[in-house]
Amino acid sequence: MAQKPLRLLACGDVEGKFDVLFNRVRAIQKKSGNFDLLLCVGNFFGSTPDAEWEEYKTGIKKAPIQTYVLGANNQETVKYFQDADGCELAENITYLGRKGVFTGTSGLQIVYLSGTESLNEPVPGYSFSSKDVSSLRTMLCSTPQFKGVDILLTSPWPKYVGNFGNSSGEVDTKKCGSALVSNLATGLKPRYHFAALEKTYYERLPYRNHIVLQENAQHATRFIALANVGNPEKKKYLYAFSIVPMKLMDAAELVKQPPDVTENPYRKCGKEASIGKQVPAPECYLALAKGGLSDDHVLILPIGHYQSVVELSAEVVEEVEKYKATLRKFFKSRGKRCILFERNYKSHHLQLQAQEQQIELLEIPEHSDIKQIAQPGAAYFYVELDTGEKLFHRIKKNFPLQFGREVLASEAILNIPDKSDWRQCQISKEEEETLARRFRKDFEPFDFTLDD
Repeated sequence: MAQKPLRLLACGDVEGKFDVLFNRVRAIQKKSGNFDLLLCVGNFFGSTPDAEWEEYKTGIKKAPIQTYVLGANNQETVKYFQDADGCELAENITYLGRKGVFTGTSGLQIVYLSGTESLNEPVPGYSFSSKDVSSLRTMLCSTPQFKGVDILLTSPWPKYVGNFGNSSGEVDTKKCGSALVSNLATGLKPRYHFAALEKTYYERLPYRNHIVLQENAQHATRFIALANVGNPEKKKYLYAFSIVPMKLMDAAELVKQPPDVTENPYRKCGKEASIGKQVPAPECYLALAKGGLSDDHVLILPIGHYQSVVELSAEVVEEVEKYKATLRKFFKSRGKRCILFERNYKSHHLQLQAQEQQIELLEIPEHSDIKQIAQPGAAYFYVELDTGEKLFHRIKKNFPLQFGREVLASEAILNIPDKSDWRQCQISKEEEETLARRFRKDFEPFDFTLDD
């Protein structure tokens, strides 16, 4: 029997408008049935004393749902949160604590981090530091079986969350938000991440937590920022969703990718985020091929999903061409030849592969653009040699999936026929990381993405 999903509500800054919030929750539950939990991020209390809260604190009024809240984001509201480890504030209203993990009876795992980012020591009572984020990551991510968490609650937005995503409106995510929260979200891989403080609603397109073609598929993350309760612009401050705890889900179901999934917004901001350096977002990146034919068999991967080179935008094509030219220079400097090939066939993602080896191929006419030859959606196989020759084959049917690899691995060329199937070339994670570090170091003098 399938696990029954939990029905949850998430809310933005309440700012002391408890009646407005709870009356809205009552109306929703009357119409749609009861929810299991209400999770509040941002400022739960207003900055001025409020008689309204006293009615909840003394039991005159009661929250209609079990409510969990984050702690203070400013000095004025620290007084409401006496216990750093969390406590009951009123009947049905619980303060989660400064940081930690809440696991429900259902197995739902919620990670919470209260306050705003602080780079100063000592850290104020309404802030978190890099040590707080590191301890959360260490506590959760150090186990080999760790795959991610169900929900992450923070008050600040993660910095750079808008990268590769839909517009975040008036909020500039390159300047606004916390780099430490970005770091935390990268490590914890939450299925849902809620934040507030910016007084606006932003539901980012889901982003992936794995590198396409390099890592096994993992679940996607949905980031949702919520507005303040009762705002006059009627921006969304309450978000309803259903969720089955990941530990109870079928693995294949968990990692299904939404059709609108994007690249991870924090993928390239690790070092830059920590020092506040801003870099233009790339359109492509290089990665070592899994089970490569050689130690420097690399892929040119566009960020985002494209069926083939033919469907790339002009800007992405320009960057792909730049990578190709740079790789040719790099391999030539090492006394190697460079072969690039693309297979657009039974694949939902573009991979332009390069192997550098001593090979001979028949010359064919050059000075032809692939976009002039192949129509979008057409299946084809395409090769470029470093001398300028190009080979194009229009695929009809029954085309060998590993054709390019098989040709290069054959006895006549590389003479490594046992490597014609990448699955027979698996190496350990440690070996992969060693090869990646070596290639990165060797390629660094040629890497145009590092130029100022």
